[in-house]
Amino acid sequence: MPTFTASDGTTLAYHVTGDGPPLVCLPGGPMQDSVYLGELGGLTAHRTLIRLDLRGTGRSAVPGDTASYRCDRQVADVEALREELGLERMDLLAHSAGANLAALYTARHPDRVARLALVTPSVFAVGLGITAEDRLQTARLRRDEPWFAPAYASLEAITSGRATADDWGAVAPFWYGRWDDAARAFRAAEEHQRNDEAAALYASDGAFDHDATRAALASFSSPVLVLAGEYDVAGPARVMKEYAGLFPRAELAVQDGAGHFPWLDGPQRFVSALAAFLDEAG
Repeated sequence: MPTFTASDGTTLAYHVTGDGPPLVCLPGGPMQDSVYLGELGGLTAHRTLIRLDLRGTGRSAVPGDTASYRCDRQVADVEALREELGLERMDLLAHSAGANLAALYTARHPDRVARLALVTPSVFAVGLGITAEDRLQTARLRRDEPWFAPAYASLEAITSGRATADDWGAVAPFWYGRWDDAARAFRAAEEHQRNDEAAALYASDGAFDHDATRAALASFSSPVLVLAGEYDVAGPARVMKEYAGLFPRAELAVQDGAGHFPWLDGPQRFVSALAAFLDEAG
């Protein structure tokens, strides 16, 4: 397992799998072990995936200063990884909360990013609003599912600010295109992959300057793909379209039947979309 040293002396790990040109991958969570990305549905047949374990997660060391878990302070870790890999420019993929880090990195180092793929991205770094109705409207697409009624009631409680601890677990089916044994196992594994202390500090005060980030992304001239899941209550399609609109050269792809982890719900469609984007002429 290769490692490198961040600017503050923290030892960080990354994982290399697959064949083809390198694709640096930033996990979500926030602050979750990158192992959950796996082979991204088989994207390893087209690209060499370089999965970064963010500080304090996976095989990376816990930093001496836990304030360095803040998202903007981890931009330097991504730049240190690029230098470690010897890449002048890199293709960058980020999932969920990892998109916040990717957005800040791209805003700060636009000349270092050749292509940017944001998979069901979180919008904290760019300050977009997701309404309760955005989430509920997306959830209602699942109304014929046998688990729908109690899960929807819990989602209503969450979006109205009256959630109990049980409600957060009850909405789990909405995160997946199919709530089957594979999804349940994936969900159970997540419980042991996240650094909760780091997650609590990831978006702490000062992490994001929405206006500055959006202004920088508006002048980012390289290709961008925003890939949304049709059923993703975390990133409803309306907001994902708005996210794509922040870039001058972005395309939005909405994967039918997919939730928050589209490579699980439709691996062939996911890989086809990503491979086509990454391989198209600039």
